[in-house]
Amino acid sequence: MSPRNKPPRVVAELGRPETPEETAARKDENSRNYRKRKTVNNLVYSLLATLALVLVIVLIVPRSETSLLPDVDFHSAAQDAQSARDEVILDPELPSGWTSNQAKLNSVEAPQISYWYIGLITPDEEFVGIKQGFDADATWMARQLNDSLADTTVTIDGVEWTVYDNRDGSGPSDQGNVEYALATESGTSTILIYGTATDDDIRTVAEAVAEQVKANA
Repeated sequence: MSPRNKPPRVVAELGRPETPEETAARKDENSRNYRKRKTVNNLVYSLLATLALVLVIVLIVPRSETSLLPDVDFHSAAQDAQSARDEVILDPELPSGWTSNQAKLNSVEAPQISYWYIGLITPDEEFVGIKQGFDADATWMARQLNDSLADTTVTIDGVEWTVYDNRDGSGPSDQGNVEYALATESGTSTILIYGTATDDDIRTVAEAVAEQVKANA
């Protein structure tokens, strides 16, 4: 039997050959199903492409590490610290735009040194740290300042500070965050203000705590 005279294919579901109308309907249905699958596949591919693009943007856009840090209410933490200490706890009032990423009272047993600490972020996203050591010795201060060498002194709002300036390369090779620092003693407190911020920003912090420093004297 030649292919031209081959009998129509029997469809199992029907138990007989398809009529021309049924064949056309089947092909139409297959076409619709194909288009639906194509649409879903395209949607999935588009979604994956969008997610990939977002991931690339997240990876390549530079972000400051400080912007990822939490914003801490250091005033509230200072109040809690004050209830545990007799000394006046430093709690600066700073201009708008300043934030804090950490504030804690590190209370330990002697001979270790207890201290109050605030980590500040300037509006330019530079770092300024405040440490108030209680009954601290020279070894503790040197360790906090990474063995920086005293440079000069400066008086800010009636408080005399020793200046440690490592920006000229004269300080230790591993200065860390102590690019510039101010240090003073008031009563039983040894007070350090240091960081990577500008001299003006560090001076702003010194001005903000001046009355509290003098109150400890």
